Amino acid sequence: MKDKILILEENSIGFGFISQDYLPKGKDEYYLRNKQHIHEQDHWRPLRAVEVEALVKNGNTADDWDLIYVRDMFEPSLVRNCSFFGMVRLGDIKHATLRHHDLEVPVGLTNSQIISCDIGDMSAIHNVHYLSHYIIGDRCILVNIDEMNMTDHAKFGNGVLKEGEDESVLMWMDIMNETGSRKILPFNGMIPADAYIWARYRNDKNLMDRLKEITLQHIDKARGYYGEVGEQTVIKNTRIVKNVKIGSMCYIKGANKLKNITINSSFDASTQIGEGVEAVNGIVGYGCRIFYGCKAVRFIMGNNSNLKYGGRLINSFLGSNSTISCCEVLNNLIFPSHEQHHNNSFLVAALVKGQSNVAAGATLGSNHNSRANDNEIKAGRGFWPGLCTSIKHPSTFASFTLMAKGSYPSELNIHLPFSLVNNNSSKDQLEIMPAFWWLYNMYAMARNEWKYLNRDKRVHKFQNIEYASLAPDSVEEIIESLDLLENELKLDPKDRENLIFGKDKTQKKYPDILSVDSTSFERSKRAVVLLKPFSGYQAYLQMLFYYSMKQIAEYLLNSPKESIFDMSKKQKARESDWVNLGGQLMPLKDMNRLLKNIKSRSLNTWGDIHERYDMLFKNYPKQKLLHAIGVLGDVFHIKILNDEKLKEQLERYGLIHDLITERVYSSRAKDYNNPFKQLNFESPEEMEAVLGKLDDNEFIVSTKKENQKIHKMIAAQLKDL
Repeated sequence: MKDKILILEENSIGFGFISQDYLPKGKDEYYLRNKQHIHEQDHWRPLRAVEVEALVKNGNTADDWDLIYVRDMFEPSLVRNCSFFGMVRLGDIKHATLRHHDLEVPVGLTNSQIISCDIGDMSAIHNVHYLSHYIIGDRCILVNIDEMNMTDHAKFGNGVLKEGEDESVLMWMDIMNETGSRKILPFNGMIPADAYIWARYRNDKNLMDRLKEITLQHIDKARGYYGEVGEQTVIKNTRIVKNVKIGSMCYIKGANKLKNITINSSFDASTQIGEGVEAVNGIVGYGCRIFYGCKAVRFIMGNNSNLKYGGRLINSFLGSNSTISCCEVLNNLIFPSHEQHHNNSFLVAALVKGQSNVAAGATLGSNHNSRANDNEIKAGRGFWPGLCTSIKHPSTFASFTLMAKGSYPSELNIHLPFSLVNNNSSKDQLEIMPAFWWLYNMYAMARNEWKYLNRDKRVHKFQNIEYASLAPDSVEEIIESLDLLENELKLDPKDRENLIFGKDKTQKKYPDILSVDSTSFERSKRAVVLLKPFSGYQAYLQMLFYYSMKQIAEYLLNSPKESIFDMSKKQKARESDWVNLGGQLMPLKDMNRLLKNIKSRSLNTWGDIHERYDMLFKNYPKQKLLHAIGVLGDVFHIKILNDEKLKEQLERYGLIHDLITERVYSSRAKDYNNPFKQLNFESPEEMEAVLGKLDDNEFIVSTKKENQKIHKMIAAQLKDL
């Protein structure tokens, strides 16, 4: 039987961190440590005899005092009851107190075992029972830690190989489904766009091979890197920290286990990890919060994201500006701005394209409907499954789909954006109300972009994100929906312009409930009906017109109107194929060129790829403008070629803005006028004291001001025509 506990030579602790097999010729085991440390090597000096004598009197021990180095400002009385092994280098230590919140500790080292570490200036290390192979920054506080250890092959959460390792030890993340068929190799700095192109285009073997090759080259393969704790970081009352790289100003308190992770943190985007947390094999972004018994395994958290109150994040990528608490999230790729707050919600095997909100009791993927692992859910931006929603795999949802409470019995393909979907179990039918957001929930729709921009607290914005609910991706979904509704309602596409605000010239009465082909929406034989289809159709037209004129109006603020005439005149076929690449939108042709350049080795690092993302984003405003002009031409046959045509469309745009402002107010007013909402209040005054005055609502006020601003802009433009 092979021994599990070996007996080594005496005085071996702190030496041999890097095996001789992996040491470069002419290098010692400290060469990477010296490379990592920011201070010049000659800043340390050996101990003086009087200092060694003082250290021994204070109950300290060392295998070899000649391997203990200090700086000139060294007060040996502040080092007590410590054991030193290997080469240890100590920064400035003098009489002073470090304070962090209500915690005050003296500078110095007490009751700790230090093995081959560098300790920064004016740091406090107290009751750290095992601290091995770490570089600790200046003014750090480490208090009451059971074990803080390193191995020579640490990867800090990156899916890479160290020298001499077999591919069998690679750490993959199984995102989007449970089978591993879309697995990716995580790395520090990865954003959802990277994960998407890797997980999505599995049929392109050359691309898969290149992405793997680029990632394996992303991190140095050399063995022997030390763990790092950035300056002014606090770690207290924590059990195990192993193979962890920690940035500056990080605050870790009461964690159970942190292993093989990178914790990004900085002075302007501090990350915090709290009580009972266990995080293994992952990357934590800047400005994140992980608190209260959370479990994270094989994960990436984007910047400014939160994991709280016992939430479980496993084999999943959580985009920036997101919050998950009290729930279970497995095998997902989630784009930025996702909210999931409740203990009994469950999300598995999904691609969720951001700006999403999962309500309590939602079980998305927990109901197996095959003999294999769960398949996949694909949800566009703004996905919102309501209370106690149960959805089967595989299902797809257009942008801003709102799911009413219910257990949906079959796979779904909801391709009408901004819809309300309801499982009417009493009638055994699926009900879809197109353009529900525009018709009945304008407050939420209009507030969408404003809300997410305000919540984007990222200091390090490594990814460009489109927050507007009406953008090329959702607009193209609307355009595709027009054909279906026109076919079902027997409408003439030539009347689209007249129907933006007007009525159907035929004066035809359209049904409030319209049966449609069920097979295109649901894998079942039961009825599928559209609710208020004509109202939804007209709303879609208004949304398309508003989107187009919004881009044109914003362009006119700083550009001559003649350029709009010129672009309209030269407008060719609009770009109709768009990709949501981790929250950033781009034409499909740009995406295809990007992938081609990766395979042809024009782009050789993830840094190169990220630079391409940024370059493409610089083109996006103009692409969006041209798309808007194309929508006007292709959908409404409107070309803005002269002053008269521009005047007409600007006046219509003003009417649209009035409509939005009115509906923002009226949709919010429902919460005040609802008699059942008033039951909990003894008087209108109490209601206002609790809820605030409707007219003082911050977003309503800003919407009215924006409407006034738009009308002033329109008036100024009209004056010049």
